[in-house]
Amino acid sequence: MSSYLVALFGSLLILAGIFELLRRRQLSEKYAVLWLVVGVIILVLTVFPGLLTALSRLTGVTLPVNLLFFVGITFLVGVALHLSWELSRVENETRKLAEDLAIIRLEFDEYKKQQHDPR
Repeated sequence: MSSYLVALFGSLLILAGIFELLRRRQLSEKYAVLWLVVGVIILVLTVFPGLLTALSRLTGVTLPVNLLFFVGITFLVGVALHLSWELSRVENETRKLAEDLAIIRLEFDEYKKQQHDPR
């Protein structure tokens, strides 16, 4: 019973942490939904531990913990892939902005030269 209470407390703590990050605007809304779903799934599996056993039987996995690890690792690989895609997109955007800024600075410098030397 005490391990159940620890797991329940941990699940609620995770959800509270997600809500706190949202409240402080340190977690983007587009990621918040994902993490809230994860938090709720953790809470549901904590409150109904037999659900994981039933799911493992349904999928043909021998040990429920193996199913949990498989789903968790698959989820983390998906998150890592998504974040790599986001990082690549932001790097391309940053490069384009730096190029645009360099062009604007060059045009501004030429404009200043024309103002000082109106020949």
